Amino acid sequence: MSPLYVVNSKGEKEPFSFDKVYNSARRAGAKPSLAKEIAKIISNEAFPGIKTFEIYKKAKKILSRRTPKSALRFSLKAGMRKLGPTGFPFEKYIGEIFKKQGFRVKINQYLPGFCLSSYETDFLAQKNKLVYVGECKYRNLPGERVHSKEVLANQARFQDILKGKYLKSKKYQNSQIKTIMVTNTKFTNRAIAYSRCSGIELLGWRYPKKEGLENLIEKEGLYPVTILPSLKGYLKDIFVSEKIMLAKDVLKIDPQKFAKKFKISQKSLYPLIEEAGILFR
Repeated sequence: MSPLYVVNSKGEKEPFSFDKVYNSARRAGAKPSLAKEIAKIISNEAFPGIKTFEIYKKAKKILSRRTPKSALRFSLKAGMRKLGPTGFPFEKYIGEIFKKQGFRVKINQYLPGFCLSSYETDFLAQKNKLVYVGECKYRNLPGERVHSKEVLANQARFQDILKGKYLKSKKYQNSQIKTIMVTNTKFTNRAIAYSRCSGIELLGWRYPKKEGLENLIEKEGLYPVTILPSLKGYLKDIFVSEKIMLAKDVLKIDPQKFAKKFKISQKSLYPLIEEAGILFR
């Protein structure tokens, strides 16, 4: 009998993995017994050529019935993609994550280089003597990756900015200045190899190992507001304009005042507040 295979987000075939389903449920907070049950159910229902997205939907449906908090956490990757369609909300979101780590953050800064007069940087983050010139690579399609050519381009730009007058000023004289690339997806192996050789820091999905973006988010509870299933597009735009990028910040909203300020229905906010409450209780 042929081994069961699935079709991943890149359209490639790969063997079905009981362990992957189990570990995904565990990372979302499901107890070992429930994670094992989910993996068994899906392995029994799976068929050759089933898409990984279908497996995700089946697992989420079970989690929603049994443990709503885990179901919300299970939606992290999809929630990140909902920050689009442009990269600007993602940049703001990453800025909020760095702020929660104690950094002073400026979004969308124009810094002078030596060869070129100006470069747009996604964020500038500083904590004590450590300074990051940050580049965000947002992807809203499943299976997309950040490639080595993008890491190479970032390194070249960073080296020119380092020689520019802004980072050579007295303000940064004794600072440790680095560049970091942040993405909501994975880096290719070549991108990782080059970054290790050249000293570029990377932060993305499952990278660095056990310290990737998803680990940082889950450890600190820095879930994006887009993880909440009741969030509508018009509300997302309002939240971005108000710098409400984290799901936990929804709990600070006064529904009456917020609804009056933006001329929206209070009823549209209550499901979001309830979902955020489930996520952080």
